[in-house]
Amino acid sequence: MKDIKITTKEGRRDFVKKAGLGTAASILSYPFLASCAAGTLQTKDKLGIALVGLGYYSTDLLAPALQETTHSYLAGIVTGTPEKAEKWKAKYGIPEKNIYNYDNYDDLANNPDIDIVYVVLPNSMHAEYTIRAAKAGKHVICEKPMAMDVAECEAMIKACKENNVSLSIGYRMHFEPNTQEVMRLGQEQVMGPVKMVCAGAGFTMGDGSKDHWKVKKAMGGGAMMDMGVYSLQAARYVTGEEPIAVTAQAIKTRKEMFTETEETMMFQLEFPSGAMANLHTSFGVNMNYLDARCAKGWIKLDPFSAYRNIKGSTSQGALEFPVINQQATQMDEVAMCIKEGKPMRVPGEEGLKDMKVVEAVYKAAATGEKISLA
Repeated sequence: MKDIKITTKEGRRDFVKKAGLGTAASILSYPFLASCAAGTLQTKDKLGIALVGLGYYSTDLLAPALQETTHSYLAGIVTGTPEKAEKWKAKYGIPEKNIYNYDNYDDLANNPDIDIVYVVLPNSMHAEYTIRAAKAGKHVICEKPMAMDVAECEAMIKACKENNVSLSIGYRMHFEPNTQEVMRLGQEQVMGPVKMVCAGAGFTMGDGSKDHWKVKKAMGGGAMMDMGVYSLQAARYVTGEEPIAVTAQAIKTRKEMFTETEETMMFQLEFPSGAMANLHTSFGVNMNYLDARCAKGWIKLDPFSAYRNIKGSTSQGALEFPVINQQATQMDEVAMCIKEGKPMRVPGEEGLKDMKVVEAVYKAAATGEKISLA
């Protein structure tokens, strides 16, 4: 086999363009697209984003990223903590009229400064605040996982379509160039068909986190609902296929802390092509890697879902793409898609596909049986 030079040549550009713009069918699935381009948003230099929930991700990553964006900016915030509101107001110069709490959230409908809301709340709150934003006429970015279950995902998609607004899920890795190249190499079978994908995403949650929402089942906690989505995404975007069967095993080593949710989840997927995936996620093990074995080579990312410095290599050479601000790139592309009337790179339907598998993983772990998705 000839050497493969891993660069930003035409093959990758064509793949990324196709992946980002979607198909004619997906364009027609969003009523807002036809009217958006002719609306007032197209004339704005930047679209205003309101962050809903001011926890770690908003504070340490999204807000700083919005200082680097070209097509979007931090226009407002939604928080239930007055002290946070005052701090953010002073730090970022946010006007008082663009600061909301959870009681007056629906008043966003009357604020032309805010075009997009970014829902960065516990998983159990994603559906409610996405649907309320849609009814207020605001476009939505919702953090992963999309919701608590398939039914909530479907309700969110329905609400956004009915209110002619876009919905994007916060899968930042889809905007990262090394990851995009891995998608292309796998899906286009550059090294032959993908045979096996192994991926792990996890971190060690401290013993003092026993009251954190991520260990509470009712709030959407559990390793699978957090880091597990990265491992699942890896298998789906490398193969370009949807799994047809799932087996899984849930494990707890700190039972006094993980009384409601799993600490570690190991799960295995089977794909229509015959490809397999061996995946794992944990709140007790530090790991972040992707290893895909193809018929004529291999592909690796380590780390594969970190916020910075994604490192990649293949059996044909290193992946050498620039480091980007993933969150800034993501939010800018979402803003441009809205302004130009294009479908999202990561629409609500992508989150729904993941949640169908997540539900199957939990069922397989609970029953010890192989769960069919075909």
